[in-house]
Amino acid sequence: MHLDVKTPPEPEHYLRYIRRKEIFIAGSAIFLIFLFFMAIAVGSSFIPLAEVASAFFFSSDGNASTIVMNIRLPRVLAAVIAGAGLAAAGVVMQSVLRNPLSSPYTLGISHAAAFGAAFAITALGAGSLSHLISDSVVVRNPYAVTICAFLGAMMATAGLLLVARYRSSQPEVMILVGVALAALFTAGTTFLQYFSSADQIAAIVFWTFGDVGRATWSDLALIAAIVIPSLIYFVIARWDYNAIDAGDETARSLGVHVERVRTVAMLLSSLITAVVVSFLGIIGFIGLVSPHMVRRIIGGDQRYLLPASCITGAILLLGADMVARLIIPPAILPVGVLTAFLGAPLFIYLLIGRNVS
Repeated sequence: MHLDVKTPPEPEHYLRYIRRKEIFIAGSAIFLIFLFFMAIAVGSSFIPLAEVASAFFFSSDGNASTIVMNIRLPRVLAAVIAGAGLAAAGVVMQSVLRNPLSSPYTLGISHAAAFGAAFAITALGAGSLSHLISDSVVVRNPYAVTICAFLGAMMATAGLLLVARYRSSQPEVMILVGVALAALFTAGTTFLQYFSSADQIAAIVFWTFGDVGRATWSDLALIAAIVIPSLIYFVIARWDYNAIDAGDETARSLGVHVERVRTVAMLLSSLITAVVVSFLGIIGFIGLVSPHMVRRIIGGDQRYLLPASCITGAILLLGADMVARLIIPPAILPVGVLTAFLGAPLFIYLLIGRNVS
């Protein structure tokens, strides 16, 4: 006899709970699209949105089209992709290390990647300071810079994984290790500067300023080629991160290979950090601020936290870049300065709130 077993309907309050998360993600995405076009329009010279749309859909040789397609669009896309990537790296690190204070910046990975980039610029001659293009850094070999930045980030990641393995990812221990790693690699960068020429020193200092405006179309293609596949993997592995959030033993009982998931997550997070630092410089606190902002609104379920944090990270970095372009016209501040002003107070608040000594 065939029994027609029907799945019981989900409780109405749970459906409302899920619907609120979906509405938040959809609303954030719509706001990001609006901010995307506004970021292209504003600057030292305002371009009406109609002209921005015309530059997208109709080929033109006018000044507005040149500014939109060659200057502002790469800058805006770099902010969106880098913001989403750094936010995703922060979410994943906080999950697999079970440490709410984890992010590429607070754990010293950004500083390690900056050391690797500085090593490539000085020792390998991969970058220099150009006196022809607004005194900007010109990368002769972006692949060498990215590889060296990744190797530096991996050195920091290896240290963090060792500590996480033997000290159970205790928050206060991980933060102190991050502080030590940041100091170590900052000292290494200073050592390189001491034996560098004046132009190399200027190139390293300029490089450490987080600035999405230095991204070219070729740079953007390489950043996207690293960040987007990593984000796709993070989304696929979101159930594993949910299981690890409940504890390593619980995750293992559910069939999750905790060590492998943790290692791959840290490797990809380090790779994202390395490629962003190697092309855009150090951009701090996006990976820390975004997940905590979103977690307070929609909770810690990685199915929704991960995409929502990516959108929020893109909004924060894009908004900070807009403010950096408009706050002291015609000068353009490095966006890393504004993200530090945003993230540092929250970081102190989180430290005090957790009573970390």
